[in-house]
Amino acid sequence: MRTAAAALIVLALAVLLVPPIFQLDQQLVDLRAAGLPPSPAHPLGTDEVGRDVLLRCVYGLRVSFLVGLVAALVSMLIGGTLGLVAGSAGGPADRLLMRVVDGFSSLPHLLLGIFIVAMFAPSPAAVVVSVGVTHWTSAARIVRSEVLSLRGRPFVEAAIAGGASRSRVIRRHLLPHLVPHLLLAMVLMVPHAIWHETALSFLGLGLPPHLASLGNMINDGQRSLLAGTWWSSLAPGLFVVAPTLAVSVLSQHWRDRLNPRTRSELAL
Repeated sequence: MRTAAAALIVLALAVLLVPPIFQLDQQLVDLRAAGLPPSPAHPLGTDEVGRDVLLRCVYGLRVSFLVGLVAALVSMLIGGTLGLVAGSAGGPADRLLMRVVDGFSSLPHLLLGIFIVAMFAPSPAAVVVSVGVTHWTSAARIVRSEVLSLRGRPFVEAAIAGGASRSRVIRRHLLPHLVPHLLLAMVLMVPHAIWHETALSFLGLGLPPHLASLGNMINDGQRSLLAGTWWSSLAPGLFVVAPTLAVSVLSQHWRDRLNPRTRSELAL
C-alpha cells in the first residue's frame, strides 16, 4: 500500500511540477534527434520525430488524470443521483431504476463510448462525455446499496417516525454518510476512465493526434517497433499501468476501511 501511495505521489508531483518548468512544443519536429535510445539527455529516448518521450508521457498523464477525474465526477453525479433516488424511494421506482441500470450495464462500454465520441470532433470534452455517460452504473449500485443499509438504521427510522420529510432525511441523515462512499466510487472510476481515454485515443477517436496523449503515443509507438525503438510504446504503456494500479490498490485499502466486516473476513 505504501509503495502504491509513493508511486502515485511521485506521478502527481511530476504532473504538477514538470509542465510549468519544461515547456513542450506539441508541433516540434527534429529529425536529427529522431529515434534516440534512452540516455541522460533523454531518459526514455525520443520518438520518430525527435520529441522527448518522458516529457510527452508526463504531459499525456496530465491529460489522462484531468479527463479521468472530470469523467469520474460526471459518472458519480449521474450514478449517485440515480442510486440515491432508487434507494430512498424503494418499491416500484427502485425496481424500475435498477432495471435501467442493469440494461445499461449489459451494453459494451467501449463500443458505446466509440459511438458517442464519433458524433463529435476529437477533443477532451468528447472523451469526458463518453466516459462519464458509460461508467455511472457502478456508482448507482454503490450508493443504492448504502442507502438501503442506512434506511434500516435506528437514527433514520427515528427521524422518519418523528415526521421528518424525505428531503430532510436525505439531506441531514443520508448524504453525510454517503460522502465517503461517493468519493470512493469516484476514485474507483478514475482508472477505468484513464483506460477508456487511452483506448479511444489509441483508436484515433479521443484527443487530436498532435496532442500529447498516452493513447496517441502508444499508437505512434507501435509503428516504431519494427525500427527497434521499443521505448516509444513501452514508456507510455507503463505510464498507463502504474497510476491505475496504484489507484486500485489505494481504493481497495479505502474500501476495507469503510467496511470493517469485509476487512476482518479477509484477515481470516
